[in-house]
Amino acid sequence: MAGLLLGLLLLIAQSPPIPSRPADGSWGDVNDKGGGPGSPATPGPAPVVTAIPTAAGPNGTVRQLPGTIIIGVRKGGTRALIEMLSLHSQVAAAENEVHFFDWESHFEKGLPWYLSQMPFSQPEQLIVEKTPAYFTSSKVPERIYRMNPDIKLLLILRDPTERVLSDYTQVFYNRLQKHKHYQPIETVLVKDGEVNLEYKALGRSLYYQHMQNWLRFFPLENIHLVDGDQLIRDPLPEMKMVERFLNLTPQINASNFYFNKTKGFYCLRDHGRERCLHDSKGRAHPRVEPAILQKLYRFFHEPNRKFFELVGRTFDWN
Repeated sequence: MAGLLLGLLLLIAQSPPIPSRPADGSWGDVNDKGGGPGSPATPGPAPVVTAIPTAAGPNGTVRQLPGTIIIGVRKGGTRALIEMLSLHSQVAAAENEVHFFDWESHFEKGLPWYLSQMPFSQPEQLIVEKTPAYFTSSKVPERIYRMNPDIKLLLILRDPTERVLSDYTQVFYNRLQKHKHYQPIETVLVKDGEVNLEYKALGRSLYYQHMQNWLRFFPLENIHLVDGDQLIRDPLPEMKMVERFLNLTPQINASNFYFNKTKGFYCLRDHGRERCLHDSKGRAHPRVEPAILQKLYRFFHEPNRKFFELVGRTFDWN
């Protein structure tokens, strides 16, 4: 028995990482065009991950690869979503943003390293990790597909303009705390009287552009869209839809949430223990001139329309 366990441990330690592209090209060209929204882009048969599905832990626990991933979007409410999802007893969440599929320094370590970043859990639990940068990284959809083509993905979105302002606010406070120079918001949003297309935060809010890439590999039914604005206002209905999408036993209920008047948003209650998101969440945005806001609204109007058409639903965005 001891020899068998030793052999399994050696297999886990020596399992080679999945290459960035198969040697025989059997998974197709990532530049191939798909068969329309919701259809994978002829990537060929996905690999079956069998070398390291689990790693044994204490008291019958195991490390497992994720059954669902929160892929974004940055400043869309991903932290709130994973904290709320963790209220469910059938869910175990990775503690940190893993950045396995978008950082080459992590991806080249292979699936054994990725597995090591997952929490020990009961075999029947659903593992979830979140890395908001996945959504806007062009190489991530294929990499996740090749790990598990049937994985369920969660994507939480906010009004694109509000998301841009939150993006700026986070960077602003980070630089302020480090006593670094920062640019006023007007100078990053507008250049020569027009929307500054060089500002990366704008690109992160072009959901239509990024969603097209994901739908080349995953059907729409594998991607659940969470309304981040609605999650802030009334979290329970959004979380019940997430439960159904993930085929979880209904557990999350109204008693898990209470409105904190001081913070101005909902906090969580779990078995009598109350907790709120970090103080860095929910910060007030800087004031922006109405004329600049109107430029942003006009800029996002057509991409938003295309996104609504692509996913078959609308959101209450300006």
